[in-house]
Amino acid sequence: MASDNKRWLFNLKGKVRTKKYNFDLCRLTTSSQEKSPAAMDKNVKEQHLLVVFGASGDLAKKKIYPTLWYLYKDDLIPKGTKIVGYARSELTVEKLRAKTEPFMKLKDGEKGKVSEFFKVCYYVQGPYNEESGFKKLNTELDKLGEGKDVVNRLFYLALPPSVFIDASENIKKFCMSSKGWSRVVIEKPFGKDLESSNELSNHLASLFPEDSMYRIDHYLGKEMVQNLMVLRFGNRIFGPVWCRESVKSVIITFKEPIGTYGRGGYFDEYGIIRDVMQNHLLQVLCLVAMEKPASKKSEDLRNEKVKVLKCMSPITLGDTVLGQYIGNPSAEGDGKFGYLDDSTVPKGSITPTFATSVMYIHNERWDGVPFILKCGKALNERKAEVRIQFHDAPGDIFEGRCKRNELVVRLQPNEAVYVKLMIKEAGMSFEPSESELDLTYSERYKHVKMPDAYERLILDVFSGNQSHFVRSDELAEAWRIFTPILHQIEKEKIKPIPYKFGSRGPLESDELIKKCGFVYSGTYKWQKKPEK
Repeated sequence: MASDNKRWLFNLKGKVRTKKYNFDLCRLTTSSQEKSPAAMDKNVKEQHLLVVFGASGDLAKKKIYPTLWYLYKDDLIPKGTKIVGYARSELTVEKLRAKTEPFMKLKDGEKGKVSEFFKVCYYVQGPYNEESGFKKLNTELDKLGEGKDVVNRLFYLALPPSVFIDASENIKKFCMSSKGWSRVVIEKPFGKDLESSNELSNHLASLFPEDSMYRIDHYLGKEMVQNLMVLRFGNRIFGPVWCRESVKSVIITFKEPIGTYGRGGYFDEYGIIRDVMQNHLLQVLCLVAMEKPASKKSEDLRNEKVKVLKCMSPITLGDTVLGQYIGNPSAEGDGKFGYLDDSTVPKGSITPTFATSVMYIHNERWDGVPFILKCGKALNERKAEVRIQFHDAPGDIFEGRCKRNELVVRLQPNEAVYVKLMIKEAGMSFEPSESELDLTYSERYKHVKMPDAYERLILDVFSGNQSHFVRSDELAEAWRIFTPILHQIEKEKIKPIPYKFGSRGPLESDELIKKCGFVYSGTYKWQKKPEK
């Protein structure tokens, strides 16, 4: 493999893979179990079948098929894997290729390889609520697995909530593997509140064992999110200061400079809290706040995340600021339009497109430290980061000229870890000056191609590693924290504060953050290092 295609991959033993993927990894079951006798026998003929439900949809077109192409191109999925699309639409593999190829970012000379990829792709048309379609699908899967001793089936449910129950029941009845493992990948939304989430979880639990379900939150596959565990527990320097005695506040931010124009109908059903805060940002919070797990095994890791959530009370409206963007006449393109200008959004909608919430973890390590979650669309920049601000240095001898230290983990774009700290100004001066200790990934790892989050997570499903997927009790605790405020917003019709497209959001958000003790000096800004 060419050097610019190297990837940092970890197997279940934690060893770095930078070249070819070890296919034996795909025969591992979950890390708590031993290899099956069949998987250990090199003479066993094994087949992997991946079924993409909702193959005609946007997610499949823009994410799933392109991701599978990248994995196939780099020889990272088990050799001979067959990919079967299933949807209601009248499609052929040729039409599927025409829809998905524009999102595959093909390089010169890859046309032949992508043709090979689509030769291992198949398509079955059928409904989600009728047995006939799933019987036809199972016939196709049986045919593709003919002559193999072990046939593993991976079902990827990229489906709307309206057909989820019917589809999952029919998979269980007609499509499970009779001579290998069956695993199910479940895309969000995982319900809309605690009640609907519990109904969904109970439904799935009646069909599939927990260790075969993979609730995917793509944030858990991001390079810097996965790096949080190593950063925290692989460095002695951070251990003593990772607590309330040293940390003043933690801010976890997600900002997008685009709105929802033309696609606001779907967003309006969920809003920014359900879409981003309750899942992505809360997952990051757990990794920042949890205690060191007993091991890297998935259950040990997820146990610690659940403990964090159990120490948190439901958030309140008094600790929350809600916003909704309006058009900015001076902006270009869609920036001229506000959220309510979108014809797909119901008139008078009060769905927030921005939210800041302050949360507290009532345990010995974090009691009293505000964890601030902030997310929004149509803001001034694209950025996701964790910013840990420490207390002021005690016994100030520099007449208030020193700023607070901050550890910043930049999740996207331009992945980086940097520490804001005070140094002596260079030269003859003895004045304190702000600087940083900087690990910018594009500078340090120039020849390493960072895999997409979906690439990591799909490989985890093949290998049976559930570390970076959401467990049912974790999901229930997350909804317990957010359901009361979501119901209050909807019941009392809480109107969000307007903010201009391209701004930093409502001023009330800054006031809430300041009230929590976070100090924004505005005197220093990290800059991506220019490429040499």
